[in-house]
Amino acid sequence: MLSNLKQQPADKILQLVQMYRDDPRSDKIDLGVGVYKNAEGVTPVMRAIKAAEKQLWETETTKSYTGLAGEPAYQDAMISLVLDASVARENVAAAATPGGTGAVRQALELIQMASPDATIWISNPTWPNHPSIIKYLGMKMREYRYFDSDSRGVDFEGMLADLAQVPAGDVVLLHGCCHNPTGANLTNAQWAEVIAVLQETGAIPFIDIAYQGFGDGLEEDAAGVRMVASEMPQTLIAASCSKNFGIYRERTGILMVVTQDASLRDVTQGNLAFLNRQNYSFPPDHGARLVTMILDDEALRADWSAELEEVRLGMLALREQLANELQKLAGSDRFAFLAQHRGMFSRLGATPEQVETLRRDHGIYMVGDSRLNIAGLNKNSVPILAKAIIDVGI
Repeated sequence: MLSNLKQQPADKILQLVQMYRDDPRSDKIDLGVGVYKNAEGVTPVMRAIKAAEKQLWETETTKSYTGLAGEPAYQDAMISLVLDASVARENVAAAATPGGTGAVRQALELIQMASPDATIWISNPTWPNHPSIIKYLGMKMREYRYFDSDSRGVDFEGMLADLAQVPAGDVVLLHGCCHNPTGANLTNAQWAEVIAVLQETGAIPFIDIAYQGFGDGLEEDAAGVRMVASEMPQTLIAASCSKNFGIYRERTGILMVVTQDASLRDVTQGNLAFLNRQNYSFPPDHGARLVTMILDDEALRADWSAELEEVRLGMLALREQLANELQKLAGSDRFAFLAQHRGMFSRLGATPEQVETLRRDHGIYMVGDSRLNIAGLNKNSVPILAKAIIDVGI
């Protein structure tokens, strides 16, 4: 049996991580892996998480299974965080998942169960795991235009033109905020236009929101998701707690399905529980319980929000510093987009050859499409990166 297996292609980001580890240079810079790091290069445990873990250790009385769809309190807390009052709670089915990736996978399997012939439309570009999972499941997939490689902003006219061609019943995968890998986001006015097109075509929105709080703020980053959920007949939402709670290894996510027809909620909830049972039975609970404790406790939530805001503002400061350094060195504002992008990532617009030169000659590691992780920088490494960017002729 095992002799029939074929070697799978290496994950490019994980391959980059290993190359970085093997590089003996002391001044190397890791801008590849999509993990938040502070100025010391550490992914810290947030204060509120530590406090909640201490409380949990003192009060937890069992490690028995949670429910198939996770704890209702976690569902309620996350639905409130992402959707607030934009939709009625009784119109939302939800299931806890192993991270945001698990939520994406469960959403795609739900689509496959409900509409096997549906095509999934993804942005060009998108997070590489989106097309990877879609292909693995054998689902149909197409792209819509999103990124303008000249302006490094959203190709909104191209996006609308492509979305207008999406057949009714097909699914459009959108990034809720902090677009990965480009950092280029829709404005609220543009979200409204996207909604109008989806309503006209009858396409179904599927939103992946993995970075709420990393862009313009917790409420601001959820604005587009809330607009879509409140105005579309049906919406799928995959959310992650990895970044904004800093609990990457706890694998804490949730899939939410919003339907304006409340009579469909219960059957949808049952199918979400069924899918969890088929894939991993009961979802992990530790991270979900910590998130619930923080969101339901006024003091813990205030401290978490404050630390998250520090993280967000720190990344914005690095963006502005890098854009300013490049403006001085280049004598132009062609890198101003770096300060306008939001979240951890920006696509620099370098060729694969230039990215390789940055790695080989300067010890600067980024993904081959020139996606760089802003959180991999600090105020001392920004000038080094800026000089290297100019030196290789980007």
